[in-house]
Amino acid sequence: MIVLKNKGDFSKTTNFLKKITKLDYKSILSKYGKMGVDALAKATPIDTGLTASSWSYEIVEDDGGATIYWKNSNVVKGVSIAVILQYGHGTGTGGYVEGIDYINPALRSIFEGIADDAWKEATGS
Repeated sequence: MIVLKNKGDFSKTTNFLKKITKLDYKSILSKYGKMGVDALAKATPIDTGLTASSWSYEIVEDDGGATIYWKNSNVVKGVSIAVILQYGHGTGTGGYVEGIDYINPALRSIFEGIADDAWKEATGS
């Protein structure tokens, strides 16, 4: 025979979950959105500087939470220059220009900072 007994309740868990659903994550994301734009601008390979200066961010909120999107408006003939710098591209003469992974390293510390700040905000530490 197995007997399970419970002492206590889930009030700490319930209070924690209520607290984090009321937090203003938009201010955290705005802070890191700006930092991400700066990091991406500094990390973007520079020829004319147009791609580096074309970074922006957008925060989209929905029922599931909030998401930050970094965007680059330098588009030529329907092709995002930031994307082809990242992943590479074919040339008009049959050659290939290899991409440079500059986006992921630039945003790594930004993602870590968002996670740290969100956790501190949620836990009050």
